[in-house]
Amino acid sequence: MLSTEREAYTMFDKVFDRSNALYVKNVPRKGRGVFANIPFKAGDVIDRAPTWGFDSDTAKLLDRTGILEYYFVRRGPHPNERPLAGYVVFGFSSLMNHASNPNAKRVWNDEDSGSWVTIVATKDVEVDEEITHRYINMSAYPQSIDFID
Repeated sequence: MLSTEREAYTMFDKVFDRSNALYVKNVPRKGRGVFANIPFKAGDVIDRAPTWGFDSDTAKLLDRTGILEYYFVRRGPHPNERPLAGYVVFGFSSLMNHASNPNAKRVWNDEDSGSWVTIVATKDVEVDEEITHRYINMSAYPQSIDFID
């Protein structure tokens, strides 16, 4: 393969965010994952994304679809009178894989514009390192899903 062909393949093998700080690529046996294109220090904001919250009735419907694998639950107080069962997170944050020893965490913020999730580095992240966080609702997933660290 010529070097220009290899460069073109590499470029199209990764999908970058607008800031070019993150990219998405396929991870064997895991599907898509999010990777650092720049280094992050512990405490740095990696990503921030808006969310859409839904109640338990909607969760029952979504649990019967592939969306189950892409929505998040959160601990702590909820701004609504009726507690929300989950959140669809828009943006690259929704593609971050689980790890038992993650390098990032989710921080939830409730604002006038709705709920947002911020991904914060919990340790230094090197260029081309996968960004992972800990899923807190793993028991809700079908047994056929095998979480790989």
